[in-house]
Amino acid sequence: MTELIYKEEFYKIIGICMEVHRLLGRGFLEIIYKDALEYECKKNNIPFQREKEYKIPYKEIILQHMYYADFVLFDKIILEVKAINGIIDEFIKQTLNYLSASNNKLGIIVNFGEDSLKYKRLVL
Repeated sequence: MTELIYKEEFYKIIGICMEVHRLLGRGFLEIIYKDALEYECKKNNIPFQREKEYKIPYKEIILQHMYYADFVLFDKIILEVKAINGIIDEFIKQTLNYLSASNNKLGIIVNFGEDSLKYKRLVL
């Protein structure tokens, strides 16, 4: 059996996401969940950057437009926040692209839009 990458950090992240979902439930916009997650990161001493900007290299140039990861936690884990009815393939592909562009190895998509918190762990 393979050891989970960033196991302790992953469990801390899912723990704060569960706390946010427990208190807020479903039905809010993503921005509300992001605000609550920022609070929980600060409260739990989890290092984070919100809306971290990544430039996209293309051949010998850097493309004009960038992407913004919802959160980068512990300087190595991308957290994408959703508040919809299900995690779809488009979000998985998007997060994998973010991992590739950022050189991070672990991405987590969390969805607050359902009765219970749903998440998907992506390793590149």
